[in-house]
Amino acid sequence: MTNVRVFLTQMTRAVWFRASLFSLAAVLLALAAGFLEPLLPDLAVNLGQGSVDEILQIVASSMLAVTTFSLTAMVTAYGSASRVATPRATQLLVADPTSQNVLSTFIGAFVFSMVGIIAISTGYYGDQGQAILFAGTLVVIVIVVVVLLRWISHLGSFGRMSDIIDRVESAAQRTTSQYANRPSLGARRQDPRTVTGASVRPERAGYVTHIDLGRLEAVAEARELTIHVRALPGTVVDAASPLALVAGTVDEEVRSKVANAFHIESHRSYDQDPRLGMIALSEIASRALSPSTNDPGTAIDVLAALSRVFENMLQTEADDDTPYGHVTVEPVTLGDLVEDAFRPIARDGAGVVEVGIRLQKTLASLADLAGPARGRPFTDAATDARARAKRVLSRSDAVALRRAASAAPRR
Repeated sequence: MTNVRVFLTQMTRAVWFRASLFSLAAVLLALAAGFLEPLLPDLAVNLGQGSVDEILQIVASSMLAVTTFSLTAMVTAYGSASRVATPRATQLLVADPTSQNVLSTFIGAFVFSMVGIIAISTGYYGDQGQAILFAGTLVVIVIVVVVLLRWISHLGSFGRMSDIIDRVESAAQRTTSQYANRPSLGARRQDPRTVTGASVRPERAGYVTHIDLGRLEAVAEARELTIHVRALPGTVVDAASPLALVAGTVDEEVRSKVANAFHIESHRSYDQDPRLGMIALSEIASRALSPSTNDPGTAIDVLAALSRVFENMLQTEADDDTPYGHVTVEPVTLGDLVEDAFRPIARDGAGVVEVGIRLQKTLASLADLAGPARGRPFTDAATDARARAKRVLSRSDAVALRRAASAAPRR
């Protein structure tokens, strides 16, 4: 069942899916006028249906031009995101529901017009049918105008740096909240001392994007096995990398079922990977701090976004329930997430005192929020950032950075 859900999720995010649905709806709407014609009384009222053919031709030509323009704008935004931010943000722009709905509406209006023109030329509609088609055309025109106005408003921010940061932050918030709620994905926490068993390896190289824990639990329970997951979502695997170690009697059927529970793709996905959002945000900051860009303001915006992501994660309560008791998982550590998020910024922003000061304040605030039990990764990151900055900053800037670190607010 999880496999079907993952497939449906990926399919509904594709641009072609909504466009296909809207096109199908447009065909049905255009043909419905012919089916409804016998059900309506014979009225001799002229609603302008005699001009419906000309109106449909205008709509068809206009929608073709608008669709081409919209595709150009979307492709430009995708390319801009890859160049000025990070290629890891492109998949979030592609899945943007507003742009997909707009494009699908324009394509649907074009298909509706073409079907209507063809049906009129073949004599499919009578007088009543053309009246119904005329009314439907007016409805389509109103929808297109509303969507076009919304699209113009959306283009003002779509693909800009602030929009990209917000999208990546939202994706990171979602996955890190899931991680904080269930660090082990609902399985038992793995003890490295007890991890033994037959190795299950992937059939092809790539990134693990999703693990079907329910399927692993079903296999383990039916065969009285213990499955130790060794490749979390976001891990690169190949023929030499074990996906899992299975303790118990293992045959080819078990190996196949366990391997099929791991979804492997060519690129990472945000769905179950809490580290990808951190990496993407830090990449945006690193590119902004490159000598060719020299935009410390964007790096500071990213630090604010990272602060919100970690605050939300640290305040999310963990669920101790383990519905997958026959499966063990070694969760991603908080230190790994902190390193993914802040080390690239500390490295590339070492010579920019404004970024260094903001970084020290952010880490100090998060360390205080995390408390003594979980604050060590943040204090270690702050110490590492100060050491990097000390090697490249002037004496006065280094003093300012040290003062900022010591005066960082405490909660």
